[in-house]
Amino acid sequence: MKKINLIGKKLHHSLLLLLFLAVSNLTSGQTTPYSFSGNVTDQSSGIPVAGASIFIENTTTGTVTDFDGNYSFRANLEPGEYILVASYLGYSTKKIPISLGASNDVVNDISLQEDLLSLDEVVVTGNTIGVNKRTLGNAISSVKAEDLVNNGATAVDQAISGKITGALVQQNSGDPAGGISIRLRGPATITGNSDPLYIVDGILISNSSNQLIDLGGNAQNRLADINPNDVERIEIIKGAAAAAIYGSRASNGVVQIFTKKGKSGEPKFSFSTNVRVNELRKQIRYNDTPLAWVDPADRDNLETVPVTRFNLQDSFFGSGFGLENNLSVSGGNEKTTYYLSASHLDNEGIIVNSNFNRIGFKANITQKAFDWLDITGGFNYVRSTSNDIPNGGINSAYGAITGFLFSDNSVNPFPDESGVYPVTSLLVPRTNPLEAVNRFDFGQKVNRFITSVGLNAKITDKLSANYTLGIDYFNQSATAFIPLNNTSTNPNGFARRSDINNFQYNSDLNLTYKTPITDDINSTTTLGGSWQYEEFDRIGITADGLPPIVETAESGSVLAQGESRSQISYWGSFVQQSFGYKNKLYINGALRVDGASTFGENERNQLYAKASLSYILSEEDFWKNTFGDTFNVFKIRGSWGQAGNLTALSAYQRFTVLSPDAINGLPSLTPSTSQGDLNIAPERQDEIEFGFDAGLFNNRLGLEFTYYKQDVTDLLLPRELAPSTGFGTRLENIGNLENEGLELLLRGTPVKTKDFSWEVTATYSKNENTVTNVAGGGQFALGGSFSTNFVIEGEPLGVFYRQYYARNNDGSLLLDAAGYPQSERGNPDTGEIGRDADGQPVGSTLSKVIGDPNPDWFGSLINEFTYKDFSFRIQLDAVQGFDIFNWNRRLLDNRLFGGGFNYGQEIAGNRLKNLGQAQANIFEEFVEDGSFVKLRELAINYNIRSPFKSVDNIRLSLVGRNLISWDSYSGWDPEINTAGQSNGVRGFDFAGVPIPRTYQFGVNVSF
Repeated sequence: MKKINLIGKKLHHSLLLLLFLAVSNLTSGQTTPYSFSGNVTDQSSGIPVAGASIFIENTTTGTVTDFDGNYSFRANLEPGEYILVASYLGYSTKKIPISLGASNDVVNDISLQEDLLSLDEVVVTGNTIGVNKRTLGNAISSVKAEDLVNNGATAVDQAISGKITGALVQQNSGDPAGGISIRLRGPATITGNSDPLYIVDGILISNSSNQLIDLGGNAQNRLADINPNDVERIEIIKGAAAAAIYGSRASNGVVQIFTKKGKSGEPKFSFSTNVRVNELRKQIRYNDTPLAWVDPADRDNLETVPVTRFNLQDSFFGSGFGLENNLSVSGGNEKTTYYLSASHLDNEGIIVNSNFNRIGFKANITQKAFDWLDITGGFNYVRSTSNDIPNGGINSAYGAITGFLFSDNSVNPFPDESGVYPVTSLLVPRTNPLEAVNRFDFGQKVNRFITSVGLNAKITDKLSANYTLGIDYFNQSATAFIPLNNTSTNPNGFARRSDINNFQYNSDLNLTYKTPITDDINSTTTLGGSWQYEEFDRIGITADGLPPIVETAESGSVLAQGESRSQISYWGSFVQQSFGYKNKLYINGALRVDGASTFGENERNQLYAKASLSYILSEEDFWKNTFGDTFNVFKIRGSWGQAGNLTALSAYQRFTVLSPDAINGLPSLTPSTSQGDLNIAPERQDEIEFGFDAGLFNNRLGLEFTYYKQDVTDLLLPRELAPSTGFGTRLENIGNLENEGLELLLRGTPVKTKDFSWEVTATYSKNENTVTNVAGGGQFALGGSFSTNFVIEGEPLGVFYRQYYARNNDGSLLLDAAGYPQSERGNPDTGEIGRDADGQPVGSTLSKVIGDPNPDWFGSLINEFTYKDFSFRIQLDAVQGFDIFNWNRRLLDNRLFGGGFNYGQEIAGNRLKNLGQAQANIFEEFVEDGSFVKLRELAINYNIRSPFKSVDNIRLSLVGRNLISWDSYSGWDPEINTAGQSNGVRGFDFAGVPIPRTYQFGVNVSF
């Protein structure tokens, strides 16, 4: 491994040396100060375009328009011919030739034509390499800065929900920094993760979801460290086409985050402050019947006694308040530009005494060192802290919501006069939920640095090069403390401390050569290399039996302690060739060699290929003459790409791991139950996609359509081994799956005048996932699902597979002699149903697929209205055709705990006594339809233009988020997953924090 790593490093360093040997010193002539000014408006309505970029092509000199569409900047340039460029997302880029001579004042008013599909947008498809979107044969989506803020979201991944086709954004928890999962075109692995690769300004960053202390599915993901106010735009590349350039770490797609940079000119300041309120959207119906059984276990004894019932939800749910402040300044001159910002977020959760606090500082600087060389530097420091309330969930028995589920709500949860909390879970040891929020002390803190340096060199008129070195480092530390004499399963106290140090860097060099072959054909050749390294250290200690007052684990009886370390290297190089014909036909091909130290020495280097085609049919005369009055733009595209997947294997998983042990009092090593495989190979992915982009009715309506099919082979799955081997399983390349789907984007401007405009965007995405092959048995249960989510050949990933109701031939429930439902029985080997002479179920309990957590489709509808200085935005998100396993109701309905509404109906005589207990092991009962339509965003804004001297604009906003959910789910919220960012365990609702309803008022001042 060291030899291969050394070869990769030498190759990468050789490319760096080539860059600097190729650069020659260029001299500069005498410059003259020029002043550029003008106004930018919408061509069809005459409305000023605020925030448009105006710059001199091939320089860093430029600015952005103010709220009235005006721009002005100065530059020292040599007299001659230049190109003035005006661009803004949603408009066609306009290039204006200018001649600089004796006159020092250059005035140009510019009108931009709307481009709803952003085909003229320059997007980045390989670190810092920008290409025109019309040349691409694969779909790429963009989200602009104004769509990421002023929407009630506190994190970037929250903000993009519903704004991108093919991206299923699921908030797994309503905790203030609760994790979020993004799936681009479905899951592409089983034992790995399907999160996309995240890149910030060329830096590959970690979005890990480390749960250092068990919080019941409330793991933070590290994208919570990125301040949305610092983001200029986000570009998302889906599928294997991305991986051909970025490597196998991008096999699940790429989310590229570009932060704001300065423009030359006077300093521009922006300050915003938001105050918000978070609240529970709805409560679960609970047992409010003021009676209790005298003998709960005897079905025939219906005698009751009066009791007082308590709504325990009131003991741990409450309103949370938040405050967010952001200050930024940008500016510079023709040599140096800068963007600086500082931010603070303090956001309370709807679980009492939970919050998330984030402080951040950001700096981006661009320096024009020479006419041929630009140097960029970026620095971001973030410190976040959180107060967390555990909610039990999958692994732990303590926690607030877990305590609620297991509690008898006829017990008063409040402490007595001496401050002692009563036990509310009478039959199974669990926590009084009120004690959990008032006495437990769980928290996390993170210190993170994200920094980079970049070199962009124009070696000749045809040859350019760019180099990026990016570093991402964070320390995450978590502590947990449960005091003595509590109601949890640790009455003698509990303490845990766990820390992670995560360091990674990437070093990327790309050379690009552009040249015309003929007057009609242009060629672009790109050669690139990348070296990446990540290092991960973790340490933890857990103890109980704490002395009085003491909160540290080392002072108690140590239950567990551990340390782990991981180092992984990734390397790759690629060559890409593109041809353009008359600016209407583009052909692209690429080859990439990818490697990772995690795989066997004979398998770690893999070759992947990509090909694509883009054809702007509307540039042809026959199209203009036939369809031109209706279709202004029509582009067809297609692509094919290959990739590997490197997420399913940890650093040393190919080895048979040995653990320290003691035998007869002597130190020894014992092998794990999983056998290693030194020849293990990466998972492979092939994807084909094709589609079209169309602009209709003078570009007032845009339509984007994509079809894709993805085949994943060599999936890494555990194979069961014979006992004679001495091992239980071995991870092997023995599975296949596929994703097939459609993506549709519709964007239109039904009305646009000087005073009023109406813009509408609709998205629709459909993905069908199927596990097509599972060697060695055809199915297995996924860990962390209580053996409920399964991998089954021929079914979607993670389907629910458990016991189901016995039914009559007409589909009605087959009841026993006492009138209670029962599980289906029969022969588990054949699946044949068994019946005795009385027609009752006989044999072993049978299981089948009883639900699917993967949605049939998801989409959104966004309407934006603007009248003079008022604007109104409403966004509806829909996720349809998926199931949730409601573990909460399985407990609440059971007589052993009895806090649910259905159990109260049993006591009231409206249901059979102990019906809930009879249903407890018939898992079909607890699978519910999770389909929902949510009022995701509702925002009203008012701009006060130039209210004071030196103040450009004041914007007042009132925002609501997750205000209404139209669904039939009996739980708190169907948008939940207690298993967190798990790839296969989805639709799992057990003691998870529901997503809050948020109200926000904000003020933004620009000056």
